[in-house]
Amino acid sequence: MESVLHKIRSLYGEMGPAERKIADCILKNPDNIISASVSELASLSGCGDATVVRFSRRLGFSGYQGLKIGIAGELSSASVLSGQINKDDSCYDIFLKRISDVAVALNNTKTALDAGEIEKAATAVKNATRIVIFGLGNSQSVAIDAQHKFLRLGLNATACCDNHMQAIISAHLDEKSVAIGVSHSGSSRDTVEALKAARSCGATTICVTNYGASPITSQSDICLFTKSEETRHTILAMSSRIAQLTIFDAIYTYIVAHGEGKTVQAIHDTEMALRDKKY
Repeated sequence: MESVLHKIRSLYGEMGPAERKIADCILKNPDNIISASVSELASLSGCGDATVVRFSRRLGFSGYQGLKIGIAGELSSASVLSGQINKDDSCYDIFLKRISDVAVALNNTKTALDAGEIEKAATAVKNATRIVIFGLGNSQSVAIDAQHKFLRLGLNATACCDNHMQAIISAHLDEKSVAIGVSHSGSSRDTVEALKAARSCGATTICVTNYGASPITSQSDICLFTKSEETRHTILAMSSRIAQLTIFDAIYTYIVAHGEGKTVQAIHDTEMALRDKKY
């Protein structure tokens, strides 16, 4: 399989001025590209998001995410799998290192998450007549967990993890609805488009995404940022998902603390409904 960086160099002479700027950014520091969103690379190279996507497709990838994965795999050495994790590590050693990775991600998220934004998000969710959480791929599990938490509080919440259903549901929201898009990269086309449609219907839109400029932030009234890098073979971004889950847990707990009698009753009703599900 041809090296991605070698392919960029071999095609450099055929590229236009804008594509050469992107190529220069990647070749100069490929490590930085792995954690950069499409909008961040576009900004660094002085091009548009669409140019970055076209550049990725010229190299044979379906989009920018594929290009990042290709570069990440190429930069990984045979002996190092992720950060300080080595082939000689025991499973327990890896477990301890993963705990450290998660702790770093949570501490970094603390610096990226705006207190005013999460307060607005929690209030919007608490007062909404309908809540929809959009999440595809890796983000699906986070969306489902958020749905579960909100349903236990008696809120009208739905996790939507199918792109066709996202398009349908987002077209029928209103100003009393809240639409939440979960995307670590902030570049999931269907999730961004679903938020855009929801916003055009008057819904309050919230994104939970990694810190930095990305397409999803431009369609969000409220931005909740995590700060966890996808690098090397950690492309599944476990640390970022835990940071996202923690944000939703904070919103859930806020609503419990401020929900008064109605929320207490909802929690009681939930527990009563589940009482026969355990021995």
